Amino acid sequence: MERRREAALTGGTAGRRLTSIDGGREGDAPAEPAGPPQHGPGAVRSIRPDRRDQGEPPTVPEQARLWHVVLSVSGPVTPLPELRAGLERLAHDHSFFLTARYAADHAEIRYWEQARDLHDAAAIALRLWGEHKATAKLPPWEIVGLEVVDRATYHTRVAEGFGDPPPQLGGVHPY
Repeated sequence: MERRREAALTGGTAGRRLTSIDGGREGDAPAEPAGPPQHGPGAVRSIRPDRRDQGEPPTVPEQARLWHVVLSVSGPVTPLPELRAGLERLAHDHSFFLTARYAADHAEIRYWEQARDLHDAAAIALRLWGEHKATAKLPPWEIVGLEVVDRATYHTRVAEGFGDPPPQLGGVHPY
């Protein structure tokens, strides 16, 4: 029973040497001043395996970056007031929303996504419409286009006159 509890608490890393977030080994003197433990005696400081034991260099977590996303959706004709209301609810729910343009049978959504890399940003973008379809009362349209570029590429395009920002920045507007 105790062994299963230990495995659950350590994510299956029982028996392997662990490092703390600050890089110290479990059992080393704490970096902070001596005093009573924050979460009881024997509290685990980290459950990250020490990759040096496996001959790998320690990994540095990648910083999230901003990605400019243009998501194009299309489907059956939808009444414009209903579509506009759904896109406005989506804009309210999605914190980095920039703008949306729409017509009765298609729409384009532009926004910034924060993600570790392009693969993560694209995956999140491809789930956006489906995940918000019910809560924002969006039409049952499908994604027909996706563009994801990093922040530097977006700004370079705008500076060179390509990939102009939409004529009305911010909000939900008809084409």
